[in-house]
Amino acid sequence: MSLSHPWILHFLWLVPVMALVFIVYNRQKMRAMARFAEPELLDRLTGNTRKGRRIIRSVFLLAALGLMIFALAGPRWGSHYQEVSQKGVDIMVVLDVSLSMLVEDVKPDRLERARREISDFIQVVQGDRVGLVAFSGAAFTQCPLTFDYGALKMFLSSLRPDLVPVPGTDLGAAIETAISSFDMASRTDKVILLITDGEDNEDRGLEAAREAAKKGIKIFVFGIGDPSGGPIPAAERKGGFKKDKEGKLIMSKLNEEGLREIASVTDGRYTRSVAGDLDLDLLYFEGIRSKTEAATLKSGKIKVYEERFTLFVIAAFLFLLLEVLIGVVGRERC
Repeated sequence: MSLSHPWILHFLWLVPVMALVFIVYNRQKMRAMARFAEPELLDRLTGNTRKGRRIIRSVFLLAALGLMIFALAGPRWGSHYQEVSQKGVDIMVVLDVSLSMLVEDVKPDRLERARREISDFIQVVQGDRVGLVAFSGAAFTQCPLTFDYGALKMFLSSLRPDLVPVPGTDLGAAIETAISSFDMASRTDKVILLITDGEDNEDRGLEAAREAAKKGIKIFVFGIGDPSGGPIPAAERKGGFKKDKEGKLIMSKLNEEGLREIASVTDGRYTRSVAGDLDLDLLYFEGIRSKTEAATLKSGKIKVYEERFTLFVIAAFLFLLLEVLIGVVGRERC
């Protein structure tokens, strides 16, 4: 036998406490009755039978209390195996960590906003395998496809612009790396969730998107930033902004037109972060879920224990019923 909630057994100390309460109460009651009659007269009026009945009723109440506490602890014995399966799609989250993602045209900045959105996204995914690719001038798989969302969050929290040593923004490399992270032999629907401000220094994003479309991979794009843009910090955690040769600030603007085209060629969808920390959740439910079909990603058998708490609840009810019946019989005889 095992227990689902063994910590509840700590409340069994209530049984001896209640027993002590019953003892003190009965003694006080007997003392109060002794003020009105002599002991011999009380014995003739109440008799030993009534005293024994009180003890039995108290024992039944204590037994019912103990059984109910034990039932709450979740006793179980015996087991059977149950077939279970997990259905979903494969999603590679591709996050831009280039220096332009530190622009503060969205608060607190583009990268931090993207991290928050992805954290919320991980909370709502339903049985999907999710992986993580970070990119700037080059792309690297930070976390392969996994059901371990806790590990995914750990990798997400460590992403910074200096993580990828190659400067710039190469959307083509990002999409190609995401494609290579999928098991193409699997029939599971495959999705790339591209999160970026849309800058593409190598101008290879659309070409890589067409390759993804040929392989049946849909790209959903989440644009981070503002079309009016903002100045790019000179370096992470350092003051100042980047300037061109003429001393003018270099502005980074959200390239919505290019991102829409990347999503369109793969029958995906483009969304811009505008409303807060729920935008990516809406993209998941209204985009990814509506355009893909969940397939069985994981199946197997799990051992399921038979819950037996009902037996103890029934026993507690019977003790309470007997306690009531003894009280009723005692009053009728009086």
